[in-house]
Amino acid sequence: MSQIGWGIMATGWIAGQFAADLRVGGSKLVAVGSRDIAKAQAFADRFGARRAHGSYRAVAEDPEVDAVYVATPHTLHLRCALDAIEAGKAVLIEKPLAINAAEATTIASAAKQAEVACMEAMWTRFLPGMARLHTLLDQEVIGKPVGLIVDHTQRLPDNPSHRLNDLALGGGALLDLGVYPVSFAYDLFGAPEQIEAVSFLLRSTGADQRVSAVFNYGSGARAYWVAGSDLGGPNRACVIGSAGRIDFDPVWYRPTLMRAYGADGRLLDTFDGSVPGHGMQFEARELERLIQAGATTSPIMPLWQSVEIMETLDQIRARIGVVYAADAA
Repeated sequence: MSQIGWGIMATGWIAGQFAADLRVGGSKLVAVGSRDIAKAQAFADRFGARRAHGSYRAVAEDPEVDAVYVATPHTLHLRCALDAIEAGKAVLIEKPLAINAAEATTIASAAKQAEVACMEAMWTRFLPGMARLHTLLDQEVIGKPVGLIVDHTQRLPDNPSHRLNDLALGGGALLDLGVYPVSFAYDLFGAPEQIEAVSFLLRSTGADQRVSAVFNYGSGARAYWVAGSDLGGPNRACVIGSAGRIDFDPVWYRPTLMRAYGADGRLLDTFDGSVPGHGMQFEARELERLIQAGATTSPIMPLWQSVEIMETLDQIRARIGVVYAADAA
């Protein structure tokens, strides 16, 4: 196959970051779609897309598009993903995969039936630092991993009308920010056997502004994490092993430095994962690899695991009392 042609659904901030990183990674942006054709055209002009479309569906139907990146609000992921799948296009869906596990299962089932590549855009999984982390863990440089401490906290708008705080749009810190540490914990330990979670809800809308949780595993491992849209934390992570630890500094979910220490504090390894751009080019390359290999799911971010992660997010929402309209469907 010749170079993969990308189409992007939506023109918001994350879509712009992805488009910029496509350029950094040498990928080809063919089309962009928005419900506002003027926004689509402005985005196309800015990032060099060949065509602008006045709908998301038109991106899926564009004959030059091989892979679709869904960057819409969470509540539109299902419809946009199904449109892409029905058109026979590979699809990369911005995290979280859907609004809940039921929708995630529908997406996964449709992709399997259509035999097209489908992947959650949990771009942190594909960063060079994460690949190095798994190498160090495989080599047992810090012994067996037994703990994870991670935060994802940002001071974001608390305006009730903002998408992040609007339950009708899947708002809340858990789905926007908490999904990152949840996915990190899954990457290390798999599905938790026990979940303890607490939250602080925005009084005006009922959306979660802050969530913290402990994941317990039968192996004895623990994952401790906090996510918040009303805090400005360090956004660091530490993987604790039986014989040392691995620190990410300064921001774990971006291309960053990583250092491994022995139990005595001795520096064992330093890895500089810095790369041009935001780092989303690596997830794009993985989907391109799947397409070219005729594969449908990534071993780095398996679709079945994305569904399991949505199940865990549903369990956390049940504990903290956050309900979406889609939950009743």
